[in-house]
Amino acid sequence: MGLEPVLAKELTQLGADNVEIGRRMVSFTGDKEMMYRANFQLHTAIKILKPIYRFKAHSADEVYEAVKNIDWYEYLGQDKTFAVDAVVFSEEFRHSKFVSYKVKDAIVDQFREKTGQRPNISIANPDLRLHIHIAEDQCTLCLDSSGESLHRRGYRQESVDAPLNEVLAAGMIMMTGWQGETDFIDPMCGSGTLAIEAALIARNMEP
Repeated sequence: MGLEPVLAKELTQLGADNVEIGRRMVSFTGDKEMMYRANFQLHTAIKILKPIYRFKAHSADEVYEAVKNIDWYEYLGQDKTFAVDAVVFSEEFRHSKFVSYKVKDAIVDQFREKTGQRPNISIANPDLRLHIHIAEDQCTLCLDSSGESLHRRGYRQESVDAPLNEVLAAGMIMMTGWQGETDFIDPMCGSGTLAIEAALIARNMEP
C-alpha cells in the first residue's frame, strides 16, 4: 500500500494501456507480450493477475454461487491441482481465508457433482493459481500469471531475521527519483536489499 503511483508510472513507461490506480492494486490492459513484460520487468509489482470474472456479492454464499456458475472445465482438469488466494476490503467479508475456502468449495463441488471426482488443492506448487479480490461488494476473480511472488528475485540465497521486501525497497528508491546518476549510500545496510535493488535500477536490469 502506498506504492500504487510508482507501479502505475512503471506500467505506463512499459507501454501498458488504460493504467488505473485502485486500492492496493493497479489495473492495465495489454496483450500476452505485455503480460510477460510485466512479470519480468516491473520492480514494484507482487503479482500480475488476469481477470476472468467480475461479479457482485454481499455474502460468502453469494460468492460460492457465482464461482460455481463458472465452467471450470475451461481452466482446470480433475487430475490437476489448484490454489486460491484472497484479498478482501469489505465490511461484509472480514476473513480472506474464509473467502478462499468458499471459492475452493465451489470449484470442488462443481467437479464432484458432474464427475464424482475432484481436483486437489496444492499450496506449494499448484497447476492453477487463482486470486479473488473483493472491495466492498465488487468481486474480481483472476488467474495468477506470476506463480511465485515477484518480490522473490532469486538473488537472496540466505535470509536475515527481518529482511526488507524487495518490492518495497525498489519502490522506496523510485519514490526518491534516484536513477543511478549519483552515488547511492545506505548507512543502515543489513542484507543489502536497498543496495542490490538500486544496482538493478541503475543498470536497467529486469528484476
